[in-house]
Amino acid sequence: MSTSTDMGTNTDTRRPHADVRSGVRRASAFLARRSLKTHRRTWAAVFAATTAAAALVGAFAFVLGSLLLAQPPVERHAGTDAVVVADQKVTYTAKPWGSEPQTAETYLSERVRLDRSAVAKAAAADGVAKAVADDSVPVAVGGGSGGAGAGGTGAGGPSAVGRSWASAALTPYRLTDGHAPRTSTEVVIDSALAAATGSKSGDHVTLQVDGPHRPYIISGVADTGHRGASPAVFFTEQRLTALAGHPATVDAIGVIAEKGVSADELRASLDAALPDRTHGNREVRVLTGSERGQAEYVDALGARGDLLPLLASIAGTVLMVAFLVIATTLSQAVHQRSGELALLRAVGATPRQLRSAVGREVSRVAGAAAVLGGIGAVPLGLLMRSLLTTDPLPLPVPVWLPFAAGATAAVFVASAARPVSMLAARSITRLRPAAALVAARAPEPSEPGRLRTVAGVVLAIAGVSSAGAATAQGGQAAAVAASGAATSLIIAVALLGPWIARVAMRVLGAPVRRAGGVSGFLAAKSAAAHNRRLGAAITPIVLVVAFVCVQLAAGSTLERAADRQAAAALRADLVVTGPAAGLPADAAQAVRKAPGVKAATGVLRSSVVLAHRDIGDPTLDRLPVLGVTADQLPGTLDPHVTAGDLADLTGKGTVAVGKDRAADLDVGTGDTVKLRLGDGTKVRLRVVALYERALGIGEFMLPREALAGHVSAPRDQQILIRSADGGSASASAVRRALSPYTGAQVRTATADDVRIAPPSSDQDNAMIIIGVGVIGGFALLAVISTLSLITVGRRPEFRLLRMVGAGRRQVRRMLVLETGLVTVAGLAIGTLVAAIPLVAFAVSITGSVPYLPPVQYGVLALAVTVAAAAGTLLPGARGGRFQNAVDRQ
Repeated sequence: MSTSTDMGTNTDTRRPHADVRSGVRRASAFLARRSLKTHRRTWAAVFAATTAAAALVGAFAFVLGSLLLAQPPVERHAGTDAVVVADQKVTYTAKPWGSEPQTAETYLSERVRLDRSAVAKAAAADGVAKAVADDSVPVAVGGGSGGAGAGGTGAGGPSAVGRSWASAALTPYRLTDGHAPRTSTEVVIDSALAAATGSKSGDHVTLQVDGPHRPYIISGVADTGHRGASPAVFFTEQRLTALAGHPATVDAIGVIAEKGVSADELRASLDAALPDRTHGNREVRVLTGSERGQAEYVDALGARGDLLPLLASIAGTVLMVAFLVIATTLSQAVHQRSGELALLRAVGATPRQLRSAVGREVSRVAGAAAVLGGIGAVPLGLLMRSLLTTDPLPLPVPVWLPFAAGATAAVFVASAARPVSMLAARSITRLRPAAALVAARAPEPSEPGRLRTVAGVVLAIAGVSSAGAATAQGGQAAAVAASGAATSLIIAVALLGPWIARVAMRVLGAPVRRAGGVSGFLAAKSAAAHNRRLGAAITPIVLVVAFVCVQLAAGSTLERAADRQAAAALRADLVVTGPAAGLPADAAQAVRKAPGVKAATGVLRSSVVLAHRDIGDPTLDRLPVLGVTADQLPGTLDPHVTAGDLADLTGKGTVAVGKDRAADLDVGTGDTVKLRLGDGTKVRLRVVALYERALGIGEFMLPREALAGHVSAPRDQQILIRSADGGSASASAVRRALSPYTGAQVRTATADDVRIAPPSSDQDNAMIIIGVGVIGGFALLAVISTLSLITVGRRPEFRLLRMVGAGRRQVRRMLVLETGLVTVAGLAIGTLVAAIPLVAFAVSITGSVPYLPPVQYGVLALAVTVAAAAGTLLPGARGGRFQNAVDRQ
C-alpha cells in the first residue's frame, strides 16, 4: 500500500510540471507562429542571408571533399594490374618548442627513378605474368613524308611521348598496320599521331629527342581503345634506353598479373619481392587501381598538396564570413523586436516562453534555409569544382558527396543560428516585468555592451600587433601574420560597430546636413540617434571591402613586384622557345656559335625543397629554381649581386641565394645550404653569391649541370640571347643555327621569360574567381540582406515622418543620403582595415607599398554602392509612398 501511495503521490507531483512544460510549448508555439506571419519581411531577409551562407559553406565542403579524393587519371598504364614506382614524397621531422616531434611532408616535382634491377625482381614475383620497364622521353614531331613537313624541314608539329615498344602492352597498344620496330631507325607511331602528320607505314617522320631532329622510318601504326592516352612514338627498347640517358634506372615498372590473381595478392607478392630501399634511398611503392595514375603524373599530388592549404584557408574565411552574416542578420532581426519582446515580458510572458518563442522562430527559418542552402550547395560546388579540375587531376564526385555537403551546411546553420538568437534576446528575456515595461518604451541603446566592447578592443589591438609582427618577418610567416591581422580587424569592426558609427557620423554628419537640406538634416539626425543600427549597416560593407581588397591586392602587389624585378634582371634582347617538350641542351651551344651572338644561356626550370622551422614547427617548402650557365649570365641576366660572384656558380656543389632568404637561413658567401633537389636527392651546396631580385627570378639559382641529372627531362624551356647589334640580323642568324631543332622560335625577350613563375596560371585564376567572385558575391548579398532588414524595420519611422508632414521626395532623398553615408563610411573603414595588414605584408615581402589596380577598386566601389542602394532604396521605396496617415485616418 505504501508503495502504491508513494507512486500515486509521485505521479501527482509530476503532472503539474508536465502541464507547465506543455503550456510553455503551446504559448511559445503560438508566439512563434504569430511573429513569423507578422514579421515575414524581416524573416525573409534573414532567410535569404542564411540560405546563401549555408550554400557557400556546403559548396566548400563539397569541393574540399572532392579534392581530398582526387587521383590522377590512369592512361598509359590502363592495361596494367599494378605499377611499381619510387615514392615521390619527402618528409622532415623536427621537435617544436615544448612539444612532441612532428613530421612535415611534401611531394617532389621531378620523377624519382628506380634501380633497373627492380624490373627482374618484379618479374620474378609470384603471380606476375609480365613486368616491363616503362621509361619515357619527350618527343617533338616534325612532318611525315606524306604531310606538309615532308623532307625533314623541321617544321613544328605535335608533341608526343617516346616509349619502348615493349611498354606498349601496358596501355595496351596493338598494331593496326606494319610491324614492330627492329632497328634504331624504325619507330611505331600511334593512330592519332599518324592522322595528325598524315603518315603511314613506310613513310619517314622527323623526330627530335636528344639533339637535332633526324628522320625515322615508320615501321607500323598502333592503336588503343583508351581515348585519354597521349600521342606516342615507340622505339626499340635499346634505342629508347639510350635516348632516356639513365641506363641504370627506370621511370616505373608496369606489371601484368597472371589470370586469377587479385590486386591485393599482387601487391603483397610485389612487396615481398622488391627491396625496401632502392636508388637514391627512396622507398618503393606498389600502385594498384586508381592509384596507378600517380606513376604518370608525378606532380599531380604535389599540386593537390599546394592547393589544399589555399582552399582550406579560404574555407576558414568563408566560415568566419558566414557566421558574421548570420550573426548580424539574426541579431538585427531580434533587436528590431526588442520592444515587442519587452512588452510581452511586461504583460506576463515568462523568460522561458520568450526564449522558446524566439528559438522556434529562428529554428523554423534556419531549418528551411539549411535545406534550401544544402540543395544550392551542390550546383555551386560543381561550379567551383569545374574551375579547379585539370587534366592531371580531375576532381571526382562520389554519390555520397552532395549529401555530405548538404549535411555540413545544415550542421553549420543549426549550430550558429539558435545560439546567436538566444544571445541577442538575452538582454530582454532576463528583465523583470516592471523593468521590461520601461525597456519597451526606452530608446535604442547607443552603445554596445561592456563585454562586446572589450572583446572588440582586444581584437583590434591583436590585429594591429599581428600586422606589426608581419613587417618584421618574411615569407610564409609574414603572410600568415597579415592574414590573421585582417581576420582580427574585421571581427573587431563587427563588435565595435556602434562606436565606429558614432565616429563616422562626426566626420560625415556635417557634410550630409549641409548638402541635403531638410532631408540631410533628417538623415544625419536619424543616423546619430541609432548608432547601433548604423553600425550594423556598415559592418557587411566593411566585410566585403576588406575581404576583396586583401584578396586582390595581395596577389597584384606580388605580381607587380615580381614583374619589376624580372624586368630589371633581364639583359637579353632575344629569347628562343621550343615545343612543350623543351629544347635539347646542345641547342644553346648552337646558338652561341651563331654570328652576332654575345651570350646565350639555356634556362632549365626545376624546383628544390627546403627543410626548415617556421615558428618552431617543421616545414618543407617547394621553391622553383632556374638552372643557368654562369659564364653566359653577365650578358643575359642580372640578379643584382650584393655579395660574392656569379662566375663561381659552376659544378654541382654551388648555389646563389636571394638576400632575404639568406638572412632567414643565417648564411652568407662561403657557407653551405642543405637542399633537396627536384627528385629528392639531398645536397649540401656552397653559397657563392647573394642577390636582391629573388621575387623575379627565384630564391635559389643553380648551375644547369647541377639540375640536369635530377629532372624528369633535362631540356631548356628558354634560351636567353644577348646579341651584338640587338637587331634582326642576329635573330636571322639564330634561326639558321636552330634549323635542325624542331619547333624552335626566336622572338624579342620579355620579363615573363625570366620570371620564376608565370604571371598567372589557370589555378591562380580559379582561386581568384572563388575567393573574390563567389565569396565577394555572397558578401554583397549579405549587404543587401542586412540593409533590407534594417530598412524594413524602419517603416514605422517612415510612417511617422509622413504623418508629421515630410514629403515623399524628402523621405526618398533622406534614404539616398543615408545610403551614401553608409556606403562612404563602409568603403573608407573597409579600405583602412585592409590597408593595415596589406602594408605589413607588402613591406615585409616586397619592400614596397601594396598595389591594387584602380579599375578593380572602382568596380568594387560600384558593386558595393549598387548593393547598398538595392538593400536600402528598394525596400524603403514603399515606406516613402505611404499615403498621409492623417488622411487615411
